[in-house]
Amino acid sequence: MTPISSVSRCQYSRTQLLLAAFVIISACLPAVAQRSPVTAKPSAEDPLEQFNDTVEALVKKVWPSVVQIVVTSYGPREQTDRGETSVIVGRQRSVGSGFVIDGDGYIMTNAHVVNGAQRIQVVLPPSDADGSLKTALSARTRTVPARVVGFSSEIDLALLKIEQKVPALPLATYSQVRQGEIVFAFGSPGGLRNTITRGIVSAVARQTDVDSPLIYIQTDAAINPGNSGGPLVNAKGEVVGVNTFILSQSGGSEGLNFAIPCATARTVFRQLKQYGQLRRQEIGIGIQTITPTMALSLGLPRDYGVIVSDVLPASPAESRGVKPGDVLVSVDGQPAENLPTVNYMFRLRDSAEDVQLVVLRGTTQQSFSVPTIEVKSEFDAVSSITDAEQNLVGPLGILGIEIDQRVLSMAKGLRGPYGIIVAARAAGATTEVPLLVGDVIRDLNGKPMNTLETLRSTLRSLAPGAPVTLQLQREGKLIYLAFTLD
Repeated sequence: MTPISSVSRCQYSRTQLLLAAFVIISACLPAVAQRSPVTAKPSAEDPLEQFNDTVEALVKKVWPSVVQIVVTSYGPREQTDRGETSVIVGRQRSVGSGFVIDGDGYIMTNAHVVNGAQRIQVVLPPSDADGSLKTALSARTRTVPARVVGFSSEIDLALLKIEQKVPALPLATYSQVRQGEIVFAFGSPGGLRNTITRGIVSAVARQTDVDSPLIYIQTDAAINPGNSGGPLVNAKGEVVGVNTFILSQSGGSEGLNFAIPCATARTVFRQLKQYGQLRRQEIGIGIQTITPTMALSLGLPRDYGVIVSDVLPASPAESRGVKPGDVLVSVDGQPAENLPTVNYMFRLRDSAEDVQLVVLRGTTQQSFSVPTIEVKSEFDAVSSITDAEQNLVGPLGILGIEIDQRVLSMAKGLRGPYGIIVAARAAGATTEVPLLVGDVIRDLNGKPMNTLETLRSTLRSLAPGAPVTLQLQREGKLIYLAFTLD
């Protein structure tokens, strides 16, 4: 039973309660009236508005570093109704994309964008490019000449250089790229500069050819001709890949679009900037694909994967205890389940750290830390003997080296005992000629080039506007390079 005194202290008349409530509400109304205009901002909590703000900030960060690449070259100009190329040849202009990878004016793009170019121009966006209507209608672009520092046809990447300071885009960490993450493609599809599309990472490591070691990031962000060489970026504005090609039956984007991973771009950039060509790291092993027959006859612990078939004498792998017959489990923490993937990891590895190998020897798993050696080009030793004045060929903008008996003994893979090796690019060329370090100039307009003086005098004898065709050895193959003297 509850005491009567306690109940009496908690009981009030209805009139008293209403009066008290009225006084409290009246006192609070002015404060509520003052705060209401501030708190009535639904956009601050609207997820769509927040997403738009994030994309807007991303666009402002990325666009100043994305460029359009205009290439002038010689090629077929007309096509018949049957799709056959006519014999009329003239200057052509094509458009691709690229992005600034280093603030000193280094630009990354695809090799196929600039392959065969006579002249390369880069269209730089205004420094305040932000995707707004104002900057979209602005004509404040700058067009500057660019030269090729180096390129790899196999990997389809090229490094260009302009004499401008431009903000660079950071590269993402490839191991952190995730399937399903939102990505944005920037570039000039169809020549339409400053175009952005959005999608997701469809696959982080797609191998489109089982016989090729190359790996791509697959995305459904719409990419079309003209996007080649442009950046595929994540929500942080980091480059996760270089947009490269599409699989399409219609010729347009069908959601099967592929980008070269940022890890590949990082390695290629460093090596092309430093050497003008690609090198690769090795540990001194030969590897092969394991077949079921091989596994059964050798008693291997698995019937798939990669086996060490050879360990070279005095190699890093031999010194650390790797043996023929070891089955690779992982390389640097990545599964080693097929030959192209392992070749890819070694081909584009760019680390001073030892290679971390895990192998199966019988049924026992063993780990090895193996130092690497960098395989140099056959022309590296030749390039070291150049002189900035004596080896200069001004009209072509190169430092060249005559092939003589000494050079023949130093350089391997030459297709003949004569020619001029391009050892370096030089400033001040009167004509933009897309020669690369390692090219061998064999003939000029059908005339063999045996000495530097022969090359110089032949060029001096030609009038401005004269057609020139060089026969080159490039990457082991003979090609023709045609241009006109300015």
